Amino acid sequence: MSVIVTDNGFATDAWTEPFTPLAEATETTRVVDVPADADLDVLVARIPTLRMVRVDFPSAADGRGFTIARQLRLRGYSGRLRARGHVIADQYAMARRVGFDEIEIGADLAARQPEDQWQFRANWQAHDYQARIRG
Repeated sequence: MSVIVTDNGFATDAWTEPFTPLAEATETTRVVDVPADADLDVLVARIPTLRMVRVDFPSAADGRGFTIARQLRLRGYSGRLRARGHVIADQYAMARRVGFDEIEIGADLAARQPEDQWQFRANWQAHDYQARIRG
């Protein structure tokens, strides 16, 4: 079972539409699963029609998903953007800053890193490098 992490804490996944792997997506696909090594040019061409993009994080040490999210947002994607996989609580603020709306984690990770650890980082706008320099 997956847990969805947002600025409001843990929630169950209310998304009901199926995800299509990017490699199998067609021009009518609106909800895609994107691997960490995705070709951004393929995604950029689909931005106007996408409703949800879920980016895979194969490990907490693999930051390519952050780049994908940032590039999508810079290129105009305004739909729902979800990180899935091995994102840890310490990475939550970075995930929000680059454009993710939510994180999908497994129940095992949610048990190891409970909601309060994620909530501690929910005020992500105030805890960036520039805010620390100014404060």
